[in-house]
Amino acid sequence: MGTIVLTEFISLDGVVEAPGGENFKYQDWSFEFDRGPDGERFKEIEALGAAALLLGRATYEGFAEAWPQYEGELADKYNGMPKYVVSSTLTEPRWTNTTVLSGDLVEEVSRLKREVDGEISVPGSIRLAQGLLAHDLVDEIHLMTFPVILGHGRTLWTATPDKLAWTLTGATTYGDGVLVTTYRRTQRG
Repeated sequence: MGTIVLTEFISLDGVVEAPGGENFKYQDWSFEFDRGPDGERFKEIEALGAAALLLGRATYEGFAEAWPQYEGELADKYNGMPKYVVSSTLTEPRWTNTTVLSGDLVEEVSRLKREVDGEISVPGSIRLAQGLLAHDLVDEIHLMTFPVILGHGRTLWTATPDKLAWTLTGATTYGDGVLVTTYRRTQRG
C-alpha cells in the first residue's frame, strides 16, 4: 500500500509558489537561505526514499526539463523511477517512465495508493496538493519552512471540506533557521 507524502518549501505565511523558480515577484526565494549540509541531506534522503513521484502538470514540466540533464544518484533515481502526472491536457509525456492520470482525482490516486508499494512523493504541485488535501488523500506532510514572510504568492492552505487532524512526527532546524516539520495523518474516522 502506498502513502501520499506532500513535500513543500514554504514561507512563514504559507506561500509555496516558485521557491526555486522564475516568473514570480520573489524569484528563487528559498535559495536566499542556507539549509546547511544536514538540510541538503534531509531533502536527498527524502527524495531517494520515494517509490514514485506524483506531480501536477506545471511541476512535471519543470522536472522533465531539468532532471534529464543532471547526473548522480538523485538524478538517476528521479529519471528512472515511476512518475505520474495529473493532467487533462498532457497526452504524450516525454520523461521516461511517466504515466498520465487524466481521470477523476480521487479514483486515480486511490488506485495508485493500492498499486504502488512505498512513498508516493508529491513535491510542489500546488493545485494538486490542495486537491489531495481537500479529498483527504494525503498520509504525510513534510514542510521545509523558511524564516521569511513573503506577503505575496500562492499558498498551500485552502479550504477543506472538514477538519483534518495531524500528528507531528519530527521537527528539526537546519542552516539559517530553516525548520523542517513532518506530520502524519491521524487515524481517519
